[in-house]
Amino acid sequence: QVQLVESGGGLVQPGGSLRLACAASGTMFSINHMGWYRQAPGKERELVARITSDGSTNYLDSVKGRFTISRDTPKNTVSLQMNSLKPEDTAVYYCHALALRGSRLDNYWGQGTQVTVSS
Repeated sequence: QVQLVESGGGLVQPGGSLRLACAASGTMFSINHMGWYRQAPGKERELVARITSDGSTNYLDSVKGRFTISRDTPKNTVSLQMNSLKPEDTAVYYCHALALRGSRLDNYWGQGTQVTVSS
């Protein structure tokens, strides 16, 4: 198994910043890509940002220029720096990893961390 443990999140005023971090642990695995998804009440889960093993990134259009994803590949960690936060960024944020263990490629998820943007 691969475990993803998230940290960060919380309550912030509009225009503020937060940083989310996620660490992957387990045995005998290699990570293809890591990323962050979010799910707001009554909405489907959506991809916020993703980074591949070679450093390629892609972002949800609404967060481009405000959020930055980074990855420490040897340490199997990924971070999401969120600036200029807006109320519509309020959601539960989930860390995701696509990892290979043996010959099996699987999706792994963190437990989720709440981000609330409100004055």
